[in-house]
Amino acid sequence: MKLEILYEDEYMLACVKPPGVPSQADKSNDEDMVTIVKNYIFDNQSSNDEPYVAMLHRLDRPVGGVMIFAKDKDTAAKLSKQQTDGAMVKYYQAVLTGELPEEYGELSDYMVKDAKTNTSKICSKDTDGAKKAELTYELLDEFETDEGILSYVLIKLLTGRHHQIRVQMSHLGCGVWGDTKYNIKYKNAKKGVKQIALFSSRIELEHPVTGEHLVLKKEPYGKAFDVIEMDEF
Repeated sequence: MKLEILYEDEYMLACVKPPGVPSQADKSNDEDMVTIVKNYIFDNQSSNDEPYVAMLHRLDRPVGGVMIFAKDKDTAAKLSKQQTDGAMVKYYQAVLTGELPEEYGELSDYMVKDAKTNTSKICSKDTDGAKKAELTYELLDEFETDEGILSYVLIKLLTGRHHQIRVQMSHLGCGVWGDTKYNIKYKNAKKGVKQIALFSSRIELEHPVTGEHLVLKKEPYGKAFDVIEMDEF
């Protein structure tokens, strides 16, 4: 697979993960982003040493969009600190099935992960393993289709929990289009790896060495987002 590079220097690399490609190696043994990036760096360096590649954040397999990788341990530590401190800001675009309660909203819940099923759910604050999950959303457009009302939204992720956007939006009653794991609308649909209408479209951060403010962007693409072209805006 040819990498779509958004930014690269000696410290870091930002690229686009296609929907359906794993972020890191899994039991499927399919080509994953960490391996793809590592092979790309190896093919473009002068030495035969194995490149250092650190994945700063992962995207669910059916989700596409911007990903960032560090090329050395010091850069990885600095970028990880930005994530922890909230200095790295991540935006997603999504198509949701249903009508949102308001045009602008903030969701704050507690979530817990079930490692056995690789799923997460909303829970009470005092549940063992509960972690706070926060995001804001803005309604970009709303339209009617044969599938009912669809909402096109921009989401700002304030925390980075497992399957967070998918779980919180489903809990709100407006699950992600095509998400057979969490969207109750698809409870009888066949499960499987495919693209869902959720895309990491923008990440803002400070360069870990130069301090330059970086804005890394990619507009959503793929079959899952063709659904919003069924009507004229």
